[in-house]
Amino acid sequence: MTVGASIEVDLVVTGDNGFAVLHNLELSEETTGSGLVSELGDDALRQLYLRDNTGAPTDQPVMLLGDLCRLMAAGSIHSDALLQLDYKQDETVLNDAAIRNFREATAPVASNLILSSGSARAVDLLAGLGETTDNPSQKPRIGYDPCSEETITALQQTADYRGFVDTALATSPDAEMIYLAWQLVIELDREGFDVIGAFHDAGRRVDAWTIRTVNDDTRPIIERLLELRVDQITTDDPQGVASAFAI
Repeated sequence: MTVGASIEVDLVVTGDNGFAVLHNLELSEETTGSGLVSELGDDALRQLYLRDNTGAPTDQPVMLLGDLCRLMAAGSIHSDALLQLDYKQDETVLNDAAIRNFREATAPVASNLILSSGSARAVDLLAGLGETTDNPSQKPRIGYDPCSEETITALQQTADYRGFVDTALATSPDAEMIYLAWQLVIELDREGFDVIGAFHDAGRRVDAWTIRTVNDDTRPIIERLLELRVDQITTDDPQGVASAFAI
């Protein structure tokens, strides 16, 4: 982030109403721990270590959102760098303490953050949308991911592609970035509907997620996403994408 790179991390709520930088609600697959993230306090989570893609423990401890934001605040973050905080749960697990902890942790670096989720209500609560503040820069930017399994299943049944766009815009009217599964973008393109263009017409930017690696199968997908003018691609292989497409 010191040179302007943008990164995405996931967040789940801890037993102390903090936020762990983890994807899963259960600990065993990602970390050396077991049980639910929500059953452990922040200090206990910090004693655990991440596992690599083979399942082997690493020397990297589990990080909490507050730790990550303090690390950012202590460094020199490029003004163009953006950290996407992808909240993996919904609003029902957010209490006043969790909301307060989120805002306190993120306020010092909010200008370099974008908060996203499949729950627009959760984003509203965490970011304090609609609440007045003396310093708007202490609020993160907003993103929205409308690609829940239920929504995609319904879309495949109804083929109401325009309705999908309109519903997403109405559900999260403050979102500046819309996060779409690349499979959905490509499928709708084959059906003759430019979903990226539809969101562009509404003044939104679009991220296509997630290209795992660049190979003979994914290269044509990336090429088509670029032809459709996607604004951003989430990938686990940024160096491969940059190299293959001379970015």
